[in-house]
Amino acid sequence: MIKSMTGFGLSESFDKTSNISIEIRGVNHRFLELSIKSSELGNDIEDFIREGISKSINRGKIEVKIKAKSSSKTKYDINKKLLKMLEKSLEAALKDKVNLNFSDIKDVPGIFNIETSKSVDKKLIKNCFNKALRAFVDSRKKEGKRIENVLLKKTKSIESIALRIQKLEKKTLNKKIKNYKNKIKKLIEDFDDTRLDQEVAMLALKHDISEELDRIFFHTKSIKEEFRKKASSGKKIDFILQELFRESNTLSVKIDDSKLKDLALDMKLLIEEMREQTQNVE
Repeated sequence: MIKSMTGFGLSESFDKTSNISIEIRGVNHRFLELSIKSSELGNDIEDFIREGISKSINRGKIEVKIKAKSSSKTKYDINKKLLKMLEKSLEAALKDKVNLNFSDIKDVPGIFNIETSKSVDKKLIKNCFNKALRAFVDSRKKEGKRIENVLLKKTKSIESIALRIQKLEKKTLNKKIKNYKNKIKKLIEDFDDTRLDQEVAMLALKHDISEELDRIFFHTKSIKEEFRKKASSGKKIDFILQELFRESNTLSVKIDDSKLKDLALDMKLLIEEMREQTQNVE
């Protein structure tokens, strides 16, 4: 089964105090590259996300965006020690007892402190991330299935072209051999049949494409077997396609019949299109 490197997953969760939104996007990349965008995470949550991504995904450039909203808690604190020191300093300076009001101390640094904190439920973030990750993986599978259908269709087209070339080449080669013998007979009155047969055999061997066709069928079979695996490898498919392209290129060079050469070029074009599609396979 093929999985695409392109995908999207979105999940939202909320409770009485928090509202979480997590978005995961992925595009093709040679390796696994993860980017987490959030100012609300601690190291433990980030480690949890990285571990979850690495277990589910092998390749791709992944971006995780996390938006967290939560109710704030405000804590007020008065530094009694500094307050007493201030009172003593004022009494010493004024030589009289002083009674300080809130308005007298609110702007004095260090005496009156206000702390505002926000707390987001970590369990809520983890559950939300797991939902977004499942949606993301599912979208990659669906896109991978579409790619697989396209690649399978093109693979069958390549096999069909190879079969046509195989059938036509036998007729073409026999015709070439016959024409070659007739030309030689017209040019030479006394000739050696054995020598002529050897020359014709060498000519036939030079233009023989059976080996290339056998390898092409072998590679298309290997691609279809890779499709059937539980976890297909985009790198392996791309490698097979490179070999398939090399064989089709050799095939087009050996062929000198214009009709067969056009078929070989069509095959090369299909392989190139498949390689472009494979760039997005995990």
